[in-house]
Amino acid sequence: PEVINGRTHKATVVDLSPWVEYEFRVVASNSVGIGEPSRPSALLKTKAAVPVVAPTNIGGGGGSRSELVITWEPVSEELQNGEGFGYIIMFRPLGSATWTKAAVASVESSKYVYRNESITPLSPFEVKVGVYNNEGEGTLSSVSIIYSGEDEPQIAPVGVSALSVSAAEVEVSWQPLAWNRHTGRVLGYEVSLA
Repeated sequence: PEVINGRTHKATVVDLSPWVEYEFRVVASNSVGIGEPSRPSALLKTKAAVPVVAPTNIGGGGGSRSELVITWEPVSEELQNGEGFGYIIMFRPLGSATWTKAAVASVESSKYVYRNESITPLSPFEVKVGVYNNEGEGTLSSVSIIYSGEDEPQIAPVGVSALSVSAAEVEVSWQPLAWNRHTGRVLGYEVSLA
């Protein structure tokens, strides 16, 4: 803090955070040194302001068929800047001009799930997550690309062959499925007897 002239009896403290409780002390000084601090003032809360810090770690994806799952890191209380804090979720199919907007009023929320039967599996979406409080809407995150939920694979493996190894064993082989919108991320295969 800057040193204030000895004939001055008040000062303006700047660069404080909005909607935070502060207490203040005053210390007198002279050429000999610094004296004892005063007793703390009563707690004083600064006025609320529009939040300026956007959520981070925007991600998501996965989920069930016809779902878009969006996740983020919640904004800490000291950065919410006022009452009525919540999140604004904006998303659109990649290449679309129109944003869909939703609000999540829970301070602790870190996830939003949009369900719509018209969403095709593994569709890319542009997503932004922002913040708001009673003072207004604040900052939005940068755009992230998130894919909608998958469906079960629509294509069967091809090139299935079987080779007798012994009286009790048969080796079954097939061509692996490449990743695409019809297969999704193939996590495994199931071999069944016909």
